[in-house]
Amino acid sequence: MQPTLVAVAHGSRDPRAPRTVLALLERVRELRPRLDVRLGHVELNQPLLGDALSGLPAGGEAVLVPLLLGRGTHVKRDLPAAAARAGHLRVRVAAPLGPHPLLVEALYERLLEAGWTPGTAVVLAAAGSRDPDSAADTGRAAALLSERLDGVPVVPAYASAAAPGVPDAVRALTSRGHHRIAVASYFAAPGRFSAACAAAAPGPAAAPLGDHPALARLVLLRYEQALARRARPLELATA
Repeated sequence: MQPTLVAVAHGSRDPRAPRTVLALLERVRELRPRLDVRLGHVELNQPLLGDALSGLPAGGEAVLVPLLLGRGTHVKRDLPAAAARAGHLRVRVAAPLGPHPLLVEALYERLLEAGWTPGTAVVLAAAGSRDPDSAADTGRAAALLSERLDGVPVVPAYASAAAPGVPDAVRALTSRGHHRIAVASYFAAPGRFSAACAAAAPGPAAAPLGDHPALARLVLLRYEQALARRARPLELATA
């Protein structure tokens, strides 16, 4: 039996968020029909991660794949803690989804869908975190997206907990002479933060990454990477 893939979403009060996550996991199942794929949430939505792990049979194995885009408190602390509490299982925690070229491809296609045109500068809008590793991951994603967009400026901005906010990032780009500016949504699913960032866009505002096929491939890649590590079951992936 292959270890169960438990995708871990943050959770949201926006009813579109759980629907979006379920659609993404359907894509994952289509790619790997024999793999047991389940869902757990950090907060706000059912099933919570602890309940999802409790429902797995004793003696089994699971890989937690965070549907999160960088290293922060949830990835570094909450998921390993949940794994440690599931004493009836052997659990590994995979790396977060980002940064990664597959995410960049999804961001690029979402921008095109929103009407982005070559030469238009971009604000990469993320949730934000006080963890410096999270900001570093978002900055790396912005650099990769800039490369994908043939070198146009891509400035990271945040909905909370970090600076700059989207309006400040837009003003900074405008002061540098960029008058065509789009917002790329560095969010896995719709929610309050993604909506606020989109509302601050002076031009095209891309949709969240959602159930883009590249994300489904990335979820499976993180799962396989976690299995390939020669590490203790609870060790957190960093690659």
